[in-house]
Order: sequence, then C-alpha cells, then structure tokens
Amino acid sequence: MKSFVMVAAGAALWGCWSLFLRPAGLSGPQSAWLSMLFMALPAPFVLRREAFRDRRATVALGVLAVCDAANAALFFAAIQRGPVAVAVLTHYLAPLFIALAAPVLIGERRSMRAVVGAPLTLAGLALLLGAAPGGFSDPRTALLGGASALFFMANVLAIKEAGRAFSPLAISALHAPLSAGVLLLAFGHDVLPPALDARVLWVGGGALLCGLVGNSVFTAGLRQVPAASAAALTYLEPLTAALVGWLVFGERLGAPGLLGGVLVLVAGVWVASEARGSPRPAPLAPEAG
Repeated sequence: MKSFVMVAAGAALWGCWSLFLRPAGLSGPQSAWLSMLFMALPAPFVLRREAFRDRRATVALGVLAVCDAANAALFFAAIQRGPVAVAVLTHYLAPLFIALAAPVLIGERRSMRAVVGAPLTLAGLALLLGAAPGGFSDPRTALLGGASALFFMANVLAIKEAGRAFSPLAISALHAPLSAGVLLLAFGHDVLPPALDARVLWVGGGALLCGLVGNSVFTAGLRQVPAASAAALTYLEPLTAALVGWLVFGERLGAPGLLGGVLVLVAGVWVASEARGSPRPAPLAPEAG
C-alpha cells in the first residue's frame, strides 16, 4: 500500500502548480521550458553510465523526453485556446487510455476496476470542474486536450520501462534537458522569459517541489503499482488543484464540485485496493539489451 500512497502523493503535488505559476504570471510555454531546466539540475549527480546499458530503459527515457514535451505543448495550447474545463477534462482521458493500453503494450494484467473506474472518475471530474457555458462547442480545444492525453499515457508507460535501470530521480532529471530542447524547437523564442527576475524563481520553486519531487515520488511508487491503477490515482491532481483554488484563491467548488471530488476519491481508492498478485519488481541493476 505504501507504493499507492507514493503515487497519490506525487499526483497531489502536481495539483499544487498554481501556487507557483499564478504569482509568476508567465506563459504556458515559458513556464514549461523553465520547469524543465530546473528539473534538470540534479542530472550531473545521477548520471550513471551503466544504466544506459539497458537499451529498453534508455529508449524509454528518450520516449519520455519527447512525449513529456509534446504533452505539455498540447495541453498548454488547449488551455490557451478554450475553456479550462474542456482542456482538463479531455486531458484526463489519459487514465482510460492507460487502462486499455497497458495490458497490450507492457503486458500488465487487465484491471477491470481500472477500466470501470476511469470513466467514473472522469464523471466526477466533470462535476468537480463544471462545464463552461458553451465550452464543449469548441471541438479543437477538445482535440488538443485529447491529444495531450495520448502523450500523457505514453509518459506513464515510458516511466514504467525506464524504471528497469534508472532511479526515480534520474528519470525525472535526465529526461528534462531533452524535453526543454524539444520545447525550444517547437515554440522558438516564445519559451524564453522576458527577464531573469522573481517570476523565474517562482517557476523554479514549483519545478523543484511539484516537478522534481512530485515526479520522483510518483515514479518511485510506480515501480510497484500497475500502470492502470496509477493512472486512476492521477485524478488526485485536478482534485488537489481545485482544492488549492478554493482554499488559496477563493474559487468556490459548490455542491456539484464537492460531490465530484468525493466520487474521484472513492473511485481512486476502489481501483487502488483491488486484490491482485504481487507485481514483479523493476530490476535494480541494469540489464544488457
């Protein structure tokens, strides 16, 4: 159960991004690029040549770098274009995608609770966020959010494979500079902050706590948690974000939002508590591929 708690804690830390990004006031691409740079700081200290002997883990690390950049780029585009509710709801189709794809792509036993729980938690998220008036009439925003969900799915599956040889901190730190390069290629000068001031430090604080620590805790737990179950627990991210908005920024949840939050929590616990055989631990020593 400790591993499930770690996955949940990592997802909850992701939901605290607004505490840092709102005071910074930078654009989505700028915040994403700066976050990757800060997350890359521990890279020289966790670089281990022997880990790269595991070819599958090394390829997975490269896939994570590209997919994480694409995930951020598409999700930020959805947020910038249309209603936040549409962008977030379609982005969080990812757990359903993972529940369906993990047995095929990485050979995990299919979890019926995860398959049932994913749409249930999506329904709870819809209640939690609420639909903006006329928001679902914009198909392009939904397409961008749904596309980001596919890359988020790839992130989770790539982390599972990279964990064969790389430590959780190494996975977070080593993919970040590559992701920053992908973002720079995709957005060009738009990723550069206008000045090196306190706004950069705000984003840096979020990158270290929500990014580096959150990713590392999530990745450490993911080594012993099936991808489908972990995906269901990632719904704690938008739930935490909504609670932060309510407690810190005065954004009221309302009765439907509270009901949705309860549904998210109940469905996540139900999926996480499913009886299953002991998962095969990820090897600690690198394997030659």
